[in-house]
Amino acid sequence: MRILLANSVAAVLVCTGVTLLCFFAGLLAHGQDRTKRALITSDEPPSKTFRTLLAVPAALRLHSSNRSGTGRSRLDGAHTRGPDLVVEDGVFWSDRLESQLPGGFSDTHARVWRDKARSSRIISLEEGCGRATNRLATFSDNSKACVRFGINADQVQGEALSYYLASLLEIPNLPPLVLSQVSFSNEQWSEVQAQVRDSQWSENAVVSLTEFVSNLSGVVTPVPLRHEGRRLHPLSEDLRNRSQSELLEIVQWTDLILYDYLTANFDRLVSNLFSLQWDPRVMERDTRNLHRSADGGLVFIDNEAGLVHGYRVLGMWERYHDALLRSVCLFRRRTARRIWEMHRRQDAAERLLERYVDNEPLAARLGFLSEEQARVLQARVDHLYKHIAGCRKKYSRL
Repeated sequence: MRILLANSVAAVLVCTGVTLLCFFAGLLAHGQDRTKRALITSDEPPSKTFRTLLAVPAALRLHSSNRSGTGRSRLDGAHTRGPDLVVEDGVFWSDRLESQLPGGFSDTHARVWRDKARSSRIISLEEGCGRATNRLATFSDNSKACVRFGINADQVQGEALSYYLASLLEIPNLPPLVLSQVSFSNEQWSEVQAQVRDSQWSENAVVSLTEFVSNLSGVVTPVPLRHEGRRLHPLSEDLRNRSQSELLEIVQWTDLILYDYLTANFDRLVSNLFSLQWDPRVMERDTRNLHRSADGGLVFIDNEAGLVHGYRVLGMWERYHDALLRSVCLFRRRTARRIWEMHRRQDAAERLLERYVDNEPLAARLGFLSEEQARVLQARVDHLYKHIAGCRKKYSRL
Protein backbone atom coordinates (compact mmCIF):
# COMPACT_ATOMS: atom_id res chain seq x y z
CA MET A 1 0.00 0.00 0.00
CA ARG A 2 2.82 2.38 0.91
CA ILE A 3 4.62 1.50 -2.29
CA LEU A 4 1.48 2.22 -4.34
CA LEU A 5 0.99 5.58 -2.57
CA ALA A 6 4.61 6.56 -3.15
CA ASN A 7 4.35 5.70 -6.83
CA SER A 8 1.19 7.81 -7.17
CA VAL A 9 2.82 10.84 -5.53
CA ALA A 10 5.87 10.49 -7.77
CA ALA A 11 3.68 10.34 -10.86
CA VAL A 12 1.83 13.50 -9.82
CA LEU A 13 5.12 15.35 -9.24
CA VAL A 14 6.48 14.28 -12.61
CA CYS A 15 3.33 15.44 -14.43
CA THR A 16 3.41 18.78 -12.61
CA GLY A 17 7.06 19.30 -13.52
CA VAL A 18 6.43 18.50 -17.17
CA THR A 19 3.49 20.92 -17.23
CA LEU A 20 5.59 23.73 -15.75
CA LEU A 21 8.42 23.09 -18.20
CA CYS A 22 6.01 23.26 -21.14
CA PHE A 23 4.48 26.46 -19.80
CA PHE A 24 7.83 28.28 -19.40
CA ALA A 25 9.06 26.97 -22.75
CA GLY A 26 5.97 28.45 -24.39
CA LEU A 27 6.57 31.80 -22.75
CA LEU A 28 10.18 31.81 -23.93
CA ALA A 29 9.23 30.90 -27.49
CA HIS A 30 6.53 33.59 -27.54
CA GLY A 31 9.00 36.19 -26.30
CA GLN A 32 11.56 35.21 -28.90
CA ASP A 33 8.93 35.37 -31.63
CA ARG A 34 7.87 38.85 -30.53
CA THR A 35 11.48 39.99 -30.48
CA LYS A 36 12.04 38.58 -33.96
CA ARG A 37 8.91 40.30 -35.29
CA ALA A 38 9.94 43.55 -33.66
CA LEU A 39 13.33 43.39 -35.37
CA ILE A 40 11.72 42.68 -38.73
CA THR A 41 9.16 45.50 -38.45
CA SER A 42 11.35 48.04 -36.69
CA ASP A 43 10.47 51.65 -37.49
CA GLU A 44 14.13 52.63 -37.44
CA PRO A 45 15.14 53.11 -41.08
CA PRO A 46 18.46 51.81 -42.34
CA SER A 47 21.19 54.19 -43.33
CA LYS A 48 20.38 55.64 -46.75
CA THR A 49 22.60 57.18 -49.38
CA PHE A 50 21.75 60.49 -51.03
CA ARG A 51 20.82 58.58 -54.18
CA THR A 52 18.57 56.18 -52.27
CA LEU A 53 16.71 58.99 -50.53
CA LEU A 54 16.01 60.68 -53.85
CA ALA A 55 14.69 57.44 -55.32
CA VAL A 56 12.42 56.31 -52.45
CA PRO A 57 8.87 55.89 -53.83
CA ALA A 58 6.44 58.52 -52.60
CA ALA A 59 4.07 55.96 -51.07
CA LEU A 60 6.82 54.52 -48.89
CA ARG A 61 8.01 57.94 -47.81
CA LEU A 62 4.48 58.91 -46.83
CA HIS A 63 4.08 55.69 -44.85
CA SER A 64 7.27 56.26 -42.90
CA SER A 65 6.47 59.92 -42.33
CA ASN A 66 3.05 59.22 -40.77
CA ARG A 67 3.90 56.43 -38.33
CA SER A 68 1.65 57.85 -35.63
CA GLY A 69 -1.19 55.80 -37.14
CA THR A 70 -3.75 58.57 -36.85
CA GLY A 71 -4.26 58.73 -40.61
CA ARG A 72 -4.58 62.53 -40.45
CA SER A 73 -2.74 64.81 -42.81
CA ARG A 74 0.50 66.13 -41.41
CA LEU A 75 -0.64 69.57 -42.47
CA ASP A 76 -3.66 69.57 -40.14
CA GLY A 77 -3.77 72.67 -37.98
CA ALA A 78 -2.83 76.07 -39.39
CA HIS A 79 -0.56 77.27 -36.62
CA THR A 80 0.81 74.17 -34.92
CA ARG A 81 3.25 72.81 -37.47
CA GLY A 82 6.86 72.35 -36.48
CA PRO A 83 9.74 71.38 -38.75
CA ASP A 84 9.03 67.70 -38.13
CA LEU A 85 5.62 68.09 -39.81
CA VAL A 86 6.87 69.50 -43.11
CA VAL A 87 10.29 67.90 -43.62
CA GLU A 88 11.22 64.34 -44.63
CA ASP A 89 14.61 62.62 -44.53
CA GLY A 90 16.19 65.58 -42.83
CA VAL A 91 16.36 68.13 -45.64
CA PHE A 92 13.50 67.52 -48.11
CA TRP A 93 10.11 69.18 -48.06
CA SER A 94 7.45 66.58 -47.35
CA ASP A 95 5.43 65.09 -50.18
CA ARG A 96 2.20 66.12 -48.49
CA LEU A 97 3.35 69.73 -48.37
CA GLU A 98 4.53 69.63 -51.98
CA SER A 99 1.22 68.12 -53.09
CA GLN A 100 -0.45 71.39 -52.06
CA LEU A 101 1.80 73.57 -54.25
CA PRO A 102 0.23 75.57 -57.10
CA GLY A 103 0.68 73.78 -60.41
CA GLY A 104 2.56 76.56 -62.16
CA PHE A 105 3.06 76.35 -65.93
CA SER A 106 2.75 72.67 -66.85
CA ASP A 107 4.62 71.08 -69.76
CA THR A 108 1.34 70.64 -71.62
CA HIS A 109 0.33 74.26 -71.11
CA ALA A 110 3.77 75.47 -72.20
CA ARG A 111 3.76 73.33 -75.34
CA VAL A 112 0.30 74.54 -76.40
CA TRP A 113 1.18 78.17 -75.74
CA ARG A 114 4.47 77.99 -77.64
CA ASP A 115 2.77 76.48 -80.68
CA LYS A 116 0.15 79.22 -80.63
CA ALA A 117 2.67 82.01 -80.10
CA ARG A 118 4.73 80.93 -83.10
CA SER A 119 1.76 80.81 -85.46
CA SER A 120 -0.38 83.75 -84.29
CA ARG A 121 -0.37 87.21 -85.88
CA ILE A 122 0.57 90.16 -83.68
CA ILE A 123 -2.02 92.91 -84.12
CA SER A 124 -0.66 95.54 -81.74
CA LEU A 125 2.42 96.54 -79.76
CA GLU A 126 2.30 98.89 -76.78
CA GLU A 127 4.69 99.99 -74.09
CA GLY A 128 5.02 97.68 -71.14
CA CYS A 129 6.85 94.66 -69.75
CA GLY A 130 9.68 96.49 -68.03
CA ARG A 131 12.49 98.09 -69.98
CA ALA A 132 11.67 100.88 -72.44
CA THR A 133 12.67 98.72 -75.40
CA ASN A 134 10.23 95.96 -74.42
CA ARG A 135 6.65 95.79 -75.65
CA LEU A 136 3.35 94.20 -74.70
CA ALA A 137 2.07 92.37 -77.77
CA THR A 138 -1.52 91.41 -78.50
CA PHE A 139 -2.19 88.39 -80.70
CA SER A 140 -5.11 88.03 -83.09
CA ASP A 141 -7.05 86.05 -80.46
CA ASN A 142 -6.56 88.95 -77.98
CA SER A 143 -4.16 87.00 -75.78
CA LYS A 144 -0.96 88.83 -74.86
CA ALA A 145 2.78 88.28 -74.62
CA CYS A 146 5.75 90.26 -73.37
CA VAL A 147 8.24 90.95 -76.16
CA ARG A 148 11.79 91.53 -74.98
CA PHE A 149 14.29 93.17 -77.27
CA GLY A 150 17.71 92.82 -75.68
CA ILE A 151 20.24 95.61 -75.68
CA ASN A 152 22.48 92.87 -76.99
CA ALA A 153 21.91 89.30 -78.13
CA ASP A 154 23.32 87.93 -74.85
CA GLN A 155 20.22 89.05 -72.98
CA VAL A 156 17.74 87.29 -75.25
CA GLN A 157 19.99 84.23 -75.30
CA GLY A 158 20.23 84.26 -71.50
CA GLU A 159 16.44 84.54 -71.19
CA ALA A 160 15.89 81.58 -73.51
CA LEU A 161 18.56 79.34 -71.99
CA SER A 162 17.40 80.16 -68.46
CA TYR A 163 13.88 79.10 -69.44
CA TYR A 164 15.02 75.74 -70.78
CA LEU A 165 17.27 75.13 -67.77
CA ALA A 166 14.21 75.57 -65.53
CA SER A 167 12.42 73.08 -67.77
CA LEU A 168 15.25 70.58 -67.24
CA LEU A 169 15.02 71.04 -63.48
CA GLU A 170 11.21 70.69 -63.62
CA ILE A 171 10.79 74.09 -62.00
CA PRO A 172 7.33 75.20 -63.26
CA ASN A 173 7.50 78.85 -62.22
CA LEU A 174 8.59 80.42 -65.53
CA PRO A 175 6.02 81.51 -68.15
CA PRO A 176 6.38 79.77 -71.53
CA LEU A 177 8.83 81.38 -73.96
CA VAL A 178 9.50 81.33 -77.69
CA LEU A 179 11.92 83.19 -79.93
CA SER A 180 10.77 85.15 -82.95
CA GLN A 181 12.61 86.98 -85.70
CA VAL A 182 11.28 90.48 -86.34
CA SER A 183 10.73 90.58 -90.09
CA PHE A 184 8.19 92.51 -92.13
CA SER A 185 8.06 89.64 -94.58
CA ASN A 186 6.97 87.42 -91.70
CA GLU A 187 3.17 87.29 -91.49
CA GLN A 188 3.38 87.36 -87.70
CA TRP A 189 4.79 90.92 -87.75
CA SER A 190 3.18 92.28 -90.91
CA GLU A 191 0.43 94.25 -89.13
CA VAL A 192 2.72 96.10 -86.70
CA GLN A 193 5.43 97.45 -89.00
CA ALA A 194 4.94 101.05 -87.91
CA GLN A 195 5.01 100.12 -84.23
CA VAL A 196 8.18 98.09 -84.74
CA ARG A 197 9.87 101.10 -86.33
CA ASP A 198 8.72 103.32 -83.46
CA SER A 199 10.27 100.88 -81.00
CA GLN A 200 13.63 101.30 -82.76
CA TRP A 201 14.13 97.58 -83.04
CA SER A 202 16.40 96.47 -85.81
CA GLU A 203 14.73 94.39 -88.49
CA ASN A 204 15.64 90.69 -88.40
CA ALA A 205 16.49 90.95 -84.71
CA VAL A 206 15.60 87.90 -82.62
CA VAL A 207 13.32 88.73 -79.69
CA SER A 208 11.75 86.62 -76.96
CA LEU A 209 8.01 86.32 -76.41
CA THR A 210 6.80 85.14 -73.01
CA GLU A 211 3.23 84.54 -71.94
CA PHE A 212 1.71 87.59 -70.28
CA VAL A 213 0.18 86.70 -66.92
CA SER A 214 -2.42 89.05 -65.46
CA ASN A 215 -3.42 89.70 -61.85
CA LEU A 216 0.09 89.38 -60.47
CA SER A 217 1.12 90.88 -57.14
CA GLY A 218 4.46 91.75 -55.59
CA VAL A 219 6.42 89.37 -53.37
CA VAL A 220 8.40 90.32 -50.28
CA THR A 221 11.35 88.17 -49.24
CA PRO A 222 10.39 85.73 -46.42
CA VAL A 223 11.67 86.71 -42.98
CA PRO A 224 14.18 83.80 -42.76
CA LEU A 225 15.99 85.14 -45.85
CA ARG A 226 15.89 88.88 -45.31
CA HIS A 227 19.35 89.37 -43.84
CA GLU A 228 22.76 88.01 -44.68
CA GLY A 229 23.60 85.37 -42.11
CA ARG A 230 20.01 84.18 -41.59
CA ARG A 231 19.29 80.51 -42.21
CA LEU A 232 16.36 78.42 -43.42
CA HIS A 233 17.32 75.02 -42.05
CA PRO A 234 15.22 72.03 -40.89
CA LEU A 235 15.52 73.00 -37.22
CA SER A 236 14.79 76.66 -37.83
CA GLU A 237 12.24 78.27 -35.56
CA ASP A 238 11.10 80.12 -38.66
CA LEU A 239 9.27 76.96 -39.76
CA ARG A 240 7.10 76.96 -36.67
CA ASN A 241 3.74 78.68 -36.49
CA ARG A 242 3.59 79.23 -40.25
CA SER A 243 0.33 79.01 -42.14
CA GLN A 244 0.10 76.59 -45.05
CA SER A 245 0.24 79.43 -47.60
CA GLU A 246 3.41 80.78 -46.00
CA LEU A 247 5.06 77.37 -46.05
CA LEU A 248 4.10 76.80 -49.68
CA GLU A 249 5.67 80.10 -50.66
CA ILE A 250 8.87 79.28 -48.78
CA VAL A 251 9.08 75.96 -50.65
CA GLN A 252 9.06 77.89 -53.93
CA TRP A 253 11.69 80.29 -52.62
CA THR A 254 14.08 77.42 -51.98
CA ASP A 255 13.73 76.41 -55.64
CA LEU A 256 14.31 80.02 -56.68
CA ILE A 257 17.55 80.30 -54.72
CA LEU A 258 18.97 77.11 -56.24
CA TYR A 259 17.86 78.20 -59.70
CA ASP A 260 19.36 81.69 -59.44
CA TYR A 261 22.58 80.16 -58.12
CA LEU A 262 22.84 77.88 -61.16
CA THR A 263 22.15 80.69 -63.62
CA ALA A 264 24.12 83.30 -61.61
CA ASN A 265 21.16 85.65 -62.04
CA PHE A 266 22.02 88.73 -59.99
CA ASP A 267 18.94 90.73 -60.98
CA ARG A 268 16.60 89.44 -58.31
CA LEU A 269 17.34 88.57 -54.68
CA VAL A 270 21.12 88.90 -55.07
CA SER A 271 20.86 92.56 -56.07
CA ASN A 272 18.65 93.18 -53.04
CA LEU A 273 21.19 91.50 -50.78
CA PHE A 274 23.89 93.71 -52.28
CA SER A 275 21.77 96.81 -51.62
CA LEU A 276 21.49 96.04 -47.90
CA GLN A 277 24.74 97.90 -47.28
CA TRP A 278 23.04 101.25 -47.92
CA ASP A 279 19.33 100.34 -47.81
CA PRO A 280 18.62 98.23 -44.70
CA ARG A 281 14.92 97.90 -45.57
CA VAL A 282 15.28 96.76 -49.17
CA MET A 283 14.31 93.19 -48.24
CA GLU A 284 11.03 94.45 -46.82
CA ARG A 285 9.90 95.67 -50.23
CA ASP A 286 8.83 93.75 -53.32
CA THR A 287 11.54 91.59 -54.87
CA ARG A 288 12.67 92.45 -58.38
CA ASN A 289 11.51 90.23 -61.23
CA LEU A 290 9.35 88.08 -58.98
CA HIS A 291 5.56 88.04 -58.71
CA ARG A 292 2.78 86.01 -57.16
CA SER A 293 -0.14 84.68 -59.18
CA ALA A 294 -3.70 84.54 -57.92
CA ASP A 295 -3.31 80.90 -56.80
CA GLY A 296 -0.18 81.63 -54.75
CA GLY A 297 2.35 80.41 -57.29
CA LEU A 298 5.54 82.43 -57.67
CA VAL A 299 6.35 83.63 -61.19
CA PHE A 300 10.02 84.09 -62.10
CA ILE A 301 10.21 86.75 -64.83
CA ASP A 302 12.94 88.68 -66.70
CA ASN A 303 15.65 86.04 -66.48
CA GLU A 304 17.84 87.66 -69.13
CA ALA A 305 20.70 88.17 -66.65
CA GLY A 306 21.01 84.40 -66.25
CA LEU A 307 23.78 82.17 -67.57
CA VAL A 308 25.48 84.22 -70.32
CA HIS A 309 25.66 87.70 -68.77
CA GLY A 310 25.53 86.36 -65.23
CA TYR A 311 28.59 84.19 -65.80
CA ARG A 312 30.47 87.08 -67.39
CA VAL A 313 30.14 89.24 -64.26
CA LEU A 314 30.28 86.38 -61.77
CA GLY A 315 33.26 87.80 -59.89
CA MET A 316 31.24 90.84 -58.85
CA TRP A 317 28.30 88.89 -57.42
CA GLU A 318 29.61 85.50 -56.34
CA ARG A 319 29.86 86.24 -52.61
CA TYR A 320 26.16 87.11 -52.58
CA HIS A 321 25.21 83.99 -54.53
CA ASP A 322 27.20 81.93 -52.01
CA ALA A 323 25.62 83.68 -49.04
CA LEU A 324 22.12 82.97 -50.33
CA LEU A 325 22.92 79.34 -51.04
CA ARG A 326 24.36 78.84 -47.55
CA SER A 327 21.14 80.23 -46.11
CA VAL A 328 19.11 77.25 -47.35
CA CYS A 329 19.25 73.62 -46.25
CA LEU A 330 15.75 72.61 -47.35
CA PHE A 331 15.01 71.39 -50.86
CA ARG A 332 12.35 69.95 -53.12
CA ARG A 333 13.22 66.30 -53.65
CA ARG A 334 12.50 66.52 -57.38
CA THR A 335 14.86 69.46 -57.86
CA ALA A 336 17.60 67.71 -55.89
CA ARG A 337 17.13 64.59 -58.01
CA ARG A 338 17.69 66.54 -61.23
CA ILE A 339 20.83 68.14 -59.81
CA TRP A 340 22.12 64.74 -58.71
CA GLU A 341 21.55 63.33 -62.22
CA MET A 342 23.46 66.17 -63.91
CA HIS A 343 26.26 65.83 -61.36
CA ARG A 344 26.53 62.07 -61.81
CA ARG A 345 26.54 62.21 -65.61
CA GLN A 346 28.54 65.45 -65.86
CA ASP A 347 26.32 66.50 -68.76
CA ALA A 348 24.51 69.68 -67.67
CA ALA A 349 25.44 71.68 -70.77
CA GLU A 350 24.74 68.76 -73.12
CA ARG A 351 21.28 68.26 -71.65
CA LEU A 352 20.51 71.96 -71.85
CA LEU A 353 21.64 72.16 -75.48
CA GLU A 354 19.51 69.16 -76.41
CA ARG A 355 16.41 70.60 -74.73
CA TYR A 356 17.03 74.01 -76.32
CA VAL A 357 17.58 72.76 -79.88
CA ASP A 358 14.70 70.26 -79.73
CA ASN A 359 12.18 72.92 -78.71
CA GLU A 360 13.38 76.17 -80.26
CA PRO A 361 13.64 76.48 -84.06
CA LEU A 362 15.68 79.70 -83.78
CA ALA A 363 18.24 78.25 -81.38
CA ALA A 364 20.95 78.28 -84.05
CA ARG A 365 20.45 82.01 -84.64
CA LEU A 366 21.38 82.90 -81.07
CA GLY A 367 23.93 80.18 -80.47
CA PHE A 368 24.70 78.45 -77.19
CA LEU A 369 27.04 78.70 -74.24
CA SER A 370 30.77 78.93 -74.86
CA GLU A 371 32.96 76.06 -73.66
CA GLU A 372 33.98 78.12 -70.64
CA GLN A 373 30.36 78.95 -69.79
CA ALA A 374 29.46 75.26 -70.11
CA ARG A 375 32.22 74.44 -67.60
CA VAL A 376 30.90 77.09 -65.22
CA LEU A 377 27.41 75.60 -65.42
CA GLN A 378 28.70 72.11 -64.61
CA ALA A 379 30.83 73.44 -61.76
CA ARG A 380 27.78 75.13 -60.24
CA VAL A 381 25.74 71.94 -60.60
CA ASP A 382 28.52 70.04 -58.80
CA HIS A 383 28.67 72.66 -56.04
CA LEU A 384 24.90 72.45 -55.55
CA TYR A 385 25.14 68.68 -55.26
CA LYS A 386 27.84 68.97 -52.58
CA HIS A 387 25.82 71.59 -50.73
CA ILE A 388 22.71 69.39 -50.63
CA ALA A 389 24.78 66.37 -49.59
CA GLY A 390 26.41 68.43 -46.82
CA CYS A 391 23.02 69.57 -45.52
CA ARG A 392 21.79 66.01 -45.53
CA LYS A 393 24.86 64.80 -43.63
CA LYS A 394 24.22 67.44 -41.00
CA TYR A 395 20.46 67.04 -40.60
CA SER A 396 19.30 63.64 -41.82
CA ARG A 397 19.85 61.92 -38.46
CA LEU A 398 18.14 64.60 -36.40
